[in-house]
Amino acid sequence: MQPTRRGLAALARALTGIACCSALLLPAAPAFAQEKVTYNMAWLPQGSSVGVIVAQAQGYFRELGLDTAIVRGYGGNRTANELDQGQFEFGYVDPISLVLNRANGGKIRMIGAINTRWPAGICFDTKRHQPKTPADMKGLRLGGGSASPVHNVVPAWLELNRQPKDSIRLLRMDPAVVDASLIEGKVDLAECWRGSNRAVTQKQAQAAGVTLGWIEYSDFGLDAYGSGFAASEDLIKKRPEVVKKFLRASYRGYEFAMANPEQAADLMVKMFPTTDRAVALAQIKDMNDLLVDPAAKAKGLGHLRDDRMRATVQFVDKAFGLGGKVKPQDAYSNDLLAP
Repeated sequence: MQPTRRGLAALARALTGIACCSALLLPAAPAFAQEKVTYNMAWLPQGSSVGVIVAQAQGYFRELGLDTAIVRGYGGNRTANELDQGQFEFGYVDPISLVLNRANGGKIRMIGAINTRWPAGICFDTKRHQPKTPADMKGLRLGGGSASPVHNVVPAWLELNRQPKDSIRLLRMDPAVVDASLIEGKVDLAECWRGSNRAVTQKQAQAAGVTLGWIEYSDFGLDAYGSGFAASEDLIKKRPEVVKKFLRASYRGYEFAMANPEQAADLMVKMFPTTDRAVALAQIKDMNDLLVDPAAKAKGLGHLRDDRMRATVQFVDKAFGLGGKVKPQDAYSNDLLAP
């Protein structure tokens, strides 16, 4: 006997009800677990951390299963020490702070280059001084924060250039007034960092009718890395896949910033609305120049060269009188970088 049309409709309704009820009884599909990590910028938002900021804004971390928090820092030494204590997973750490931390028993390593050469130099007002070499700075006054590494770096750098280590007069000052003192002519020289305070100082100088010039340490003998990504040996050992994912997403962010600096600046301002966009853009353009090491280009972003890491550690050792406490091979690793 064939079922009637009314019977077929009733059967369809019954089957639909069973399917709906069965769906309600099935366990929900598990959400994709996001592993929480924190990145410390070592200072306020600036071009130096644009890769991480872009990776966060564009969802690169989330795609790899990372829930990444980006936090401000309070200087290199504090960032290195807090990283060593496990207060966060990743930090933007300069080699001086890293080597000093290890010399005092710490266990952190550089795991990827950001500044592939030393990004700092000495700034001056071109109307008052026009030095072309370290020798031309003899007798000039350089202002530096009271606890700034500049007081160790400059004497060692001068000796590299066969100049008396006290030929530049170093003044210990409140860090908050150093740049203003340079612009006002109260000091002759101040340290400027690409991707960081140099863009800020330039804007202040232009407003005051001052034209800044600078000499970069790297142009006169300082063959060293600047800041890069660092992590604790404990994290590297116990969660290597997390480290690899963080680096992969972050360098993807830097690649985006190199190709799209204007858009990267917009993303930075959107995430941190108090950021000065013009300053951020100048910092990003600085970083785009510092990120690529021509001698290691084939290795990809982040690769740390053995020769430059050795020179970096040796320079810090000499500048701070560490007596060889830190071995270059213990200060870094390329093992977590993607091929």
